[in-house]
Amino acid sequence: MRISTLPHLIINVSVLLAYYVWAWVLNACTRNPVRRRQRAIRYTSTMCRVYMKTLGFDVSTKGWENIEALKDKPCLVVANHVSYTDILVLSSLQPLVFITSVEMGNNPILGRITRVGGCLYTDRKKPVALHQEIQRFADTVNEGFKVVLFPEGTSTDGKTVRDFRSSLFQVAVAAQTTIQPVCIRYLTIDGQPMDDGNRDIVCWYGEMEFVPHFLKLLKRRVEVEVTFLPPIPYNPELKRSQLSVQTRELILNTYHQDKGVV
Repeated sequence: MRISTLPHLIINVSVLLAYYVWAWVLNACTRNPVRRRQRAIRYTSTMCRVYMKTLGFDVSTKGWENIEALKDKPCLVVANHVSYTDILVLSSLQPLVFITSVEMGNNPILGRITRVGGCLYTDRKKPVALHQEIQRFADTVNEGFKVVLFPEGTSTDGKTVRDFRSSLFQVAVAAQTTIQPVCIRYLTIDGQPMDDGNRDIVCWYGEMEFVPHFLKLLKRRVEVEVTFLPPIPYNPELKRSQLSVQTRELILNTYHQDKGVV
């Protein structure tokens, strides 16, 4: 079902502004950095649940018992990545800390939102800083957070799950923590299966500009399925490359489990 763009735009912008203002206030009023991040991700999760309805997203889950088994426990959450909406979808389900790119942080709109939401940033163009980034991310896990990694390195066109970059899986090794694989599938757009004809309505990748893409997305109804796959417990004998391959296989098999999705 199509929705009139202008009224829907006003509602969406109002919700985003309200979120940003109150998130900024929470950040400004909380000095302790761990406590600040805790408050930020809880508030963000609450607002994302509201925003999913405002945006017109219907989010369903599978394997909820897997993430429920990790309730109140830190872990590294690993998911496939096709759009900025992935962050909204996942955050609507759990209070999470996201590892995203410096480029995202520098976006004039998304950057402000991700900063008040407690995100962490990685600079893919400066591999020399990777060791320090991994330690910072591992420290965040050890502070009690569920930290989300999108190891494809960037958002994609959603046709498949690309090869994972294994380097950031060192976070799980350094933090000695469980990996929670997650598969995100956008099933339908306006009631039609996502395919080559409509996938760019949701998928945001390459040189796509944010504002035109967001405006096009506002007109749509989107059905999303999130599958929490069996966790991979910490094993000191597993290297980051092995963890990367094992996690991708789980997500890839789930992503292509029926032909109606891609």
